Amino acid sequence: MTPSVPTPLTARMPPLAEPSAWHEITVTVNGQAVTAQVESRLLLSDFLRDRLGLTGTHVGCEHGVCGACTALVDDEPVRTCLTLAVQCAGSAIRTVEGLTTDDAPLTSVQRAFHECHGMQCGFCTPGFVMTATALTERSDRPDETQVADALSGHLCRCTGYRNIRRAVCQALDERFGE
Repeated sequence: MTPSVPTPLTARMPPLAEPSAWHEITVTVNGQAVTAQVESRLLLSDFLRDRLGLTGTHVGCEHGVCGACTALVDDEPVRTCLTLAVQCAGSAIRTVEGLTTDDAPLTSVQRAFHECHGMQCGFCTPGFVMTATALTERSDRPDETQVADALSGHLCRCTGYRNIRRAVCQALDERFGE
């Protein structure tokens, strides 16, 4: 009798997700309504970058530490690498691409970063700019402690933060007339 050769085991690929894990969301991104099917586990950073092509939202640490992925959700700075896309259903999202159009002048924050040399390699810059934008859009001028607190959620490997802080203060001076 010939020994039978066991059939090799093959792993089947699991489905990408259970059908119940898909959700239709509608969000407003940079002023445009977007409706999309998203998985429950899809990060907002992946939705913005991979699904919408808005690559100005940078992904650095993927742990919410570096701040490079910051976007504004309902006018509040949010770490998109920690936020699920489904959490933003019905929200207004602004990315660095939505601050101005190609032919429009720079915003006060963008201009201040340019004039104060508040960037070097530029990887962290979109996150800083979005947080600074939120600060300039407040109804009251933030004090130095509030500015330092807001900027402390961002990491830059190139600078000592002096020029970044100068840029934010310049934009705040312009906004609040000081």
